[in-house]
Order: sequence, then structure tokens, then C-alpha cells
Amino acid sequence: MSATQANSHVLVADAISEEGVRVLEETPGFEVTVRTGMSPDELRKVVRDYEGLIVRSATKVTSEVLTEPGRLRVIGRAGTGVDNIDLEAATKAGVVVMNTPGGNSVAAAELTIAHLTALARNLSQANADLRDGRWERKKYMGTELDGKTIGIIGLGRIGREVARRVQGLRMIVLGYDPFVSSRMARDFGIEYAELDDLLGRSDVVSLHVPRTDDTYHMIDAAAIKKMKPGVRIINCARGGLIDEPALLEALESGHVGGAALDVFETEPPTDLSLVNHPLVVATPHLGASTREAQVRVGTEIADKIKSYLRDGVILDAINFPSLDRETYAVVGPVMDLAERLGSFLSQTADGGVRKLEVRTQGTFAEHPLKPITMAAIKGLLTPVLEGTVSYVNAPSLAAARGITVDEGRSSETSPYAGLLRLTLETDSGTTTAAGTLYAPDRPRLVEVDGTPIELRPEGHMLFIRNRDVPGVVGKIGTILGRANVNIAGFHLGRSRGNANAISILTTDGAVPIEALEQIRGIEQLLVARTLCV
Repeated sequence: MSATQANSHVLVADAISEEGVRVLEETPGFEVTVRTGMSPDELRKVVRDYEGLIVRSATKVTSEVLTEPGRLRVIGRAGTGVDNIDLEAATKAGVVVMNTPGGNSVAAAELTIAHLTALARNLSQANADLRDGRWERKKYMGTELDGKTIGIIGLGRIGREVARRVQGLRMIVLGYDPFVSSRMARDFGIEYAELDDLLGRSDVVSLHVPRTDDTYHMIDAAAIKKMKPGVRIINCARGGLIDEPALLEALESGHVGGAALDVFETEPPTDLSLVNHPLVVATPHLGASTREAQVRVGTEIADKIKSYLRDGVILDAINFPSLDRETYAVVGPVMDLAERLGSFLSQTADGGVRKLEVRTQGTFAEHPLKPITMAAIKGLLTPVLEGTVSYVNAPSLAAARGITVDEGRSSETSPYAGLLRLTLETDSGTTTAAGTLYAPDRPRLVEVDGTPIELRPEGHMLFIRNRDVPGVVGKIGTILGRANVNIAGFHLGRSRGNANAISILTTDGAVPIEALEQIRGIEQLLVARTLCV
């Protein structure tokens, strides 16, 4: 992974700020070519002659482009999203992909505040009437923000920037983020609240989360029903977080008093019902559209490209662990195990995450610890964040959410040649999972919270904690059978002197929510969760 080279050639395929181009042009040993508007085929023919490639969202770096990467070693995305880059192809080609996740945080936060004030004082609607010659002072009676409660869903960089600004407006700030602890929220002057509590107490709900399977349509008819009458809703994050027909219906009924939308499920939107609604303020995805943000992402990505090609320093990489081929062959299977255990804990633990502890024992303690820890964090964060969580950027994502990571080697003995134990501390308690390798391609979960259990942590699973009494498994099986869910395997964990048991059922497909609710209704059950590893 050494990157020292006499001359590095960088191709800028999308327009970035002049300041960003100058960062590279003024660095000795770098040659820059700006050539925008290329087709994928044109890019494929020329990219092999460059060590670095800088793009924004327009250029598509497809698997075909990367079929013969030639000298290409790094792709820099001047912005956050990397949907236009084939990460799998880049990884296979040994090309590092970097982005600038914090470059537009201030711009997006300030746009949120603009939407907030526009909603409170009906600025967009009043401006439209005045342009049409109507002087409607009485029609547009507004509301003050001082003393009102805003609920911020998502406490990453942008969510925290919004919190800082609304505190200046003397608003009461609630926050929800499953991967931010209540302690960290307090450090930012935010009262941590569970999602339903936040929805029920907020005068304004503002969304600042990525779009994932878990967050898609998180604001649907059921969520809106939990909100106060007259609530205002703001989305300057990602399209698809809001069920748009449900929002439109709530606006028509008066339950939602207004909405401000910078993003839409389809962009540009083909159905303009929301855009044209009198209670909606709409903008065409302007979150990062400031001069300062564009200068920032341009100079940041240029600096990162320069640092990698000149010094071998990887910053905010999406896809690539810093391991040579020989080391990866040995450590890779343990990293895979760590990622699986992290994902398992992420989906079975309760409360905001505070701390992850990683301990290797036996032969595993002989391996480099850092990549194993990165893999564990990646597994922990991936179920709740966008698909850009990688081995390299996982630690910084965890740190940004106030998650402490403690890694180390243990001299304790175990019945396994090598053992990996993860301990997750949350606001609600502590959960542990331990695993081993029967072979490089045979990872095994062997312990949960001190209870022995054995299975391959893979695919769809149903995690159960129940009182250790007869009949529970039969009832679960009956419910799954009615739901046409095939049980692929049943794994039971019991401990002496413990009145409770742990069961993990592997299934051929996801357990429907209706079946899960029926299972949760079994009297002897303490916990029932679906997960996919």
C-alpha cells in the first residue's frame, strides 16, 4: 500500500471548485487534468493513465470503467454519496474510494434552519401571494419558535449542527439516534428521547438520517398519527424517509400543519401534489448547494488524494482495509467473524450504544488487532447506517456518535484455539457475543451473554430469550408454520442455575412482522427479535 511516487497524475472528471484543483496543481509532483462530461466508455479508455480520479455525482464509475484500472489507485468523491461508484469493482481492482462526509454539514444545517423559519412564518406562501399582487397580512399569522420543541431524528454531524442552531433560537431540543447514547446527547445540550416519545412531544420534527432499509418510510401514517396535531415536518436529508402519500393525507386533514422538503423519493418529483400544496415549502435538493460547501468538499478531496498518493495516508476511505495480501489471507476470516458478531450485537441489544469492547484470545491474539476491531465496528454500524460503512471509515463513524471502542488481547484460556469476544455497553445494559473459526470459511457463534450456543451466524434469524419452561419452542414453530416460514435450524442455549434460555432459529426467509408480534405475545417470552447477518 506504499504510495510514494515521483509524479502522480490526477483526472478531475466532474467540475469541482477552483480552489480544489489548485491544491493539487500547486503540489510538487502532481499533474492535473480537468476533463468533464465524459461518457463511461470515454472514461474507461483514459482513466488507466491516471493514479487518481476525482468525481462528484455526475460521472458514473462503473465496473466496466474499472475492468482495466491500469495505474488508477484512488477515486475521490467530492461529496458524501458514492452511489455512482461501483465499490465492489473498485475493491476488486485495489482502488481506494474516498469521500468528504462532513463537507456539507453546515450547508445542510443552515438550509434546515431556513426551512424551519419559513414554515413558522409562512414565508414561501406569503411571498407567492405578494408576487401575485395580494397583500395578505391576516392570512399568514405565524408562530414563534422560542419555547417550542423540536425533535431531531439522527444525531450525526448535520443533526448536531442543527441542534446548535435551534438552541440559539431558544427551542427545546429532543434527539433520537439508536447509535448515540443519552450521555453524548446531553453533551450537546440535547434531551435524548426514544422515537415514539420524540414524535409525541415535538412541535417540529426534523429528519437527519441516511436512507436505509430501516429508515425507509420511517415517517409513515402510523408515525404521523403519534405526532401532535399541527406538527411541522422537515426533511433535508434523504428522499424516501417520508411516506409521501401519507404526508399529503395528513396535510389535507390538518393533522400536519406544514412540511418543508428539500428531498423527494423520486427526483425530480413527477407527482407535484406535495410541491404544490399550500402548506408545503419545497426546494430542489439544495442541501449542499453553497459556495462554501463546494469549496470545502473540493479542497478536502484534493487534500485526501494528495495525502494518499504522496504519503500513503488513507482518510475517509469507503472500501479498503490497510492490509497486504499475505496478512489479509490470515486475518480476513477473523475480520469476517468480527463483522458477523458486531452485526449480531447491533440487532439484539437495546438502547443507545456507549462502548464496544473487542478481545482476542488464543491464536487470534497473535493477529493484528486493528483490522479485527474495524471489522467489528463495521458490523455494529452497518445495520443502522447507509451502505458506505467500511472497515476503514467505521472507527470515525463510531467516534462521531460518541461510541467508545476498547480493544485488547486476553490471556484467559478457552476451549477454542482462537476466540473473539465482543462486549457491547448500551444505555440499557451489557450484551456479549463470542465466536471462533472451525475453518477459515466456517465462522461460529459459540456464546451469548455467557450462555453456550453454537451456530453459523448467517442469514435470517429469530433471536429469543424466554423462561426455560416446556412448550415455548412448539408455540413458536406453530406460528412460523402458519406464516409459511421454514425453520432451517434451531439452536438452544442454556446455563446452569439460570431460569431463562436463549434460542436462535435460522429461517429460509424473513419472519413477517405479523408473525413476530404473535410470537412476542407468548407469555413465557422475554425478547423476540428478527435479524439478518
